[in-house]
Amino acid sequence: MGQWVRFDDSLKTVLAADASTAFGAQATFRQLADLIARERVAADSETLGRLRVLRDQVPASVRAAVARSFALGQPPVELVAMFAEDEQSVASAALRAARLSSEHWISLIPQLGPGGRAALRRRDDLGRDVERALASFGSTDFTLAYTPEPQADAMLDALELGSVTPSINSPGKDVAGALQMPAETDRQPSAAGGFDIAELVDRIASYQQQRTPSATLPAMPAVDHFRFQTDAEGTVRWTDAMPRGALIGARLIGEAAFGDAIADAVVRDAFRQRISVTDACLTLGQPGMLAGAWRISAVPLFDPATGQFIGYHGSARRARSEHLAAQMAEKSNAEGLRRLVHELRTPTNAIAGFSELIETQLLGPVAPPYRERAAAIRLLAADLVATIEDLDLAARIEGHALELRPDVFELAPLVARVVAELQPLAGSRGCTLDLVPGDPALSIACDERGAERLLSRLMATFISAAQSDEAIRVTAAKGVSTEAMVTVTFPRALADMPEDRLLNMEAESAMDAPGTPLLGTGFALRLARNLAAQLGGRLAIAPSHIVVTLPIAVAALGEAQPTGQAV
Repeated sequence: MGQWVRFDDSLKTVLAADASTAFGAQATFRQLADLIARERVAADSETLGRLRVLRDQVPASVRAAVARSFALGQPPVELVAMFAEDEQSVASAALRAARLSSEHWISLIPQLGPGGRAALRRRDDLGRDVERALASFGSTDFTLAYTPEPQADAMLDALELGSVTPSINSPGKDVAGALQMPAETDRQPSAAGGFDIAELVDRIASYQQQRTPSATLPAMPAVDHFRFQTDAEGTVRWTDAMPRGALIGARLIGEAAFGDAIADAVVRDAFRQRISVTDACLTLGQPGMLAGAWRISAVPLFDPATGQFIGYHGSARRARSEHLAAQMAEKSNAEGLRRLVHELRTPTNAIAGFSELIETQLLGPVAPPYRERAAAIRLLAADLVATIEDLDLAARIEGHALELRPDVFELAPLVARVVAELQPLAGSRGCTLDLVPGDPALSIACDERGAERLLSRLMATFISAAQSDEAIRVTAAKGVSTEAMVTVTFPRALADMPEDRLLNMEAESAMDAPGTPLLGTGFALRLARNLAAQLGGRLAIAPSHIVVTLPIAVAALGEAQPTGQAV
């Protein structure tokens, strides 16, 4: 039986297309370059010659786009070399996107100009042999060429020869006047030819002083969208955003963002699962045209030959005004909550004070049943006041309005004072609060009232969850070089609980227990974590205990820096 022979006539089809029009030339250029890059057509003199003929009819932006597409294939070195002959924008795009072997790069480097080699030096995925080949050109290769305008050259030549005397209305009046130095500073050309460096410096300085200021450059258009492509690690390797330096090398998608590029958890989860991302949040913090909030959508890329994950390709757009409005509304909600807290605090304090007057019989004799009810009201009012204070603190942190003072104080007395104040609460729950003595000379640099409130609220939350005959251990010690640690062990009800579940616990059912947070253990722990961050420390959760770290004082209050100032 005969065998089927498949004939690929793609090249014949492309070369037969009409390239006499601008659109036809661009289409033919794109298709032919794509066939060569995918190795479906040989990169011989005929095909490369055809590309060179079409090159003058294709805009530089289209040629640069074709060069960037090399990142998705394995273009031959002959094709990359041809694109490297093009103008700088096209050559740089090809050299940044192409992936060649070290041998091919080494053979190509001598054919490149300084601009092309500069583009290669910005890459971090080249082999050591290629880096040594680039370094072999020496420091003289780090130059930027500049060709003056022909009119300027002619004027300078004429002035050097003394054959032109600009008239009053001559456009070159300022230049000529600037370049004519006083007689005592005029020098003759040196024997080696040309003028001394000092004379050139004098001429440049004089021209800069006497020339009229140039017109203000037009402002660059605002950037509201861009495209990007990452490697398998989530690092941006290509983008069409301007300036590209703000994005190239930044890790937008990955386990941890750096370089002032912060992506939300949706992006990180999608990256781990190799799935698409739609309208995820990205914040670029570096100053410049690209700074601010963005919405990104991206799809994963896989190698057609091996199926291996090779990165993401996506686009980003500015966050819409409704998202910014939502942030402003959130800030307004925090301000409203603070006003509501202020309105609740006054009557609650009045109720607590009046019930205490009845309980202590300061206004006269009171029957025992009423005194018992007044005591119960006072306890409930105290819990409500504590809850209002927590809401006020949370609103101030959320609204960036928390005022902290840069104090310096000793940690051990503060912890001992908090433990002593909470012993009656621990006694009512039937548990104990054990304090391990710490270093009495250990000093902390942050707001003392804020640190006391943080530790008091944290210990009170643990006591409210403790059972009878259970002990909660409190330890204060020095951690790393600039941190002090306060460790509090979990009660059995909270031990070995996942962090997410612990921070999202709702209000407990036993709301009548003394010291139980009215807003729930999860809210109390989240508040403690945010307050620790405001104080310049942090809160870490372990299976058996929780650790609060605070900054150690340098030496004295004058030397310690305020670490807890709100933004």
